[in-house]
Amino acid sequence: MEKDEKSISKIAVFKGKKIRKIIHKDEWHFSIIDIIEVLTESSNPRRYWSDLKNKLFENEGFSQLYEKIVQLKLMAPDKKMRDTDTTNTETIFRIIQSIPSPKAEPFKRWLAKVGYERVQEIEDPEIATKRTRAIYKAKGYPDSWIEKRMRGIAIREQLTNEWEKREIKEQKEYSILTAEISKATFGLKPSEYRKLKNLKRENLRDHMSDLELIFSMLGEASTTEIAVQKNVKGFKDNKKAAQAGGKIAGDARRKLEKQSGKKIVSSSNFLNQIPKNEELSLLEDR
Repeated sequence: MEKDEKSISKIAVFKGKKIRKIIHKDEWHFSIIDIIEVLTESSNPRRYWSDLKNKLFENEGFSQLYEKIVQLKLMAPDKKMRDTDTTNTETIFRIIQSIPSPKAEPFKRWLAKVGYERVQEIEDPEIATKRTRAIYKAKGYPDSWIEKRMRGIAIREQLTNEWEKREIKEQKEYSILTAEISKATFGLKPSEYRKLKNLKRENLRDHMSDLELIFSMLGEASTTEIAVQKNVKGFKDNKKAAQAGGKIAGDARRKLEKQSGKKIVSSSNFLNQIPKNEELSLLEDR
């Protein structure tokens, strides 16, 4: 699976049930197991899918359909990336026809909408940006914070694109390099930072203050610039660039803290600022 596909793997939610999805060849691919679990409420959706595959192969010429099924790495419940049977919207529709479920029709309507959103975004990438802004706005984030968050997303994308060009291929390497920047910038790895803010599955940066976002951007932008100007290659040299880029942001953070007398790193997060009944929507959108 390509690096950009890893970065665009997401969770969709149908009637409170999570369905993993990922971009593959410019279209959404959905976890078949997750869909079967939603439609059948089976205690063993993997077994159900195995039996259904055999049935389809015997009765409906499944060989052509099977060619549309792709194993892609998705985050499993044990937090490890595991090969998972996935397929596109069109093929999911064909599979659903063989599953007796009262949820089939509403699920088809939901799937058509979710699948089409990606088509729209490919044709006009600005739609994805507008949709993201609207989601943050609906959750109560101020416009000034949203602007920084969107800029941070763009800077992060520039960095990961450079890493890919500079021989960083494994997801583990991306995670290590990100952790090096964070540690040099804030004195905390992302996992430690999430623990400080009492976060679980939530996106850490969605719960950063304005200044935390600014220093995150500075660390990653500095890392990108160093990697480009020094033309670094391979994990070892990219790690040094990440440490150097993070240090630039870390030094700036410490100078500001000294002058202002206030710490930048904080346990405060957006979850503490919203009504409790809105917390679930934050989790479901991840």
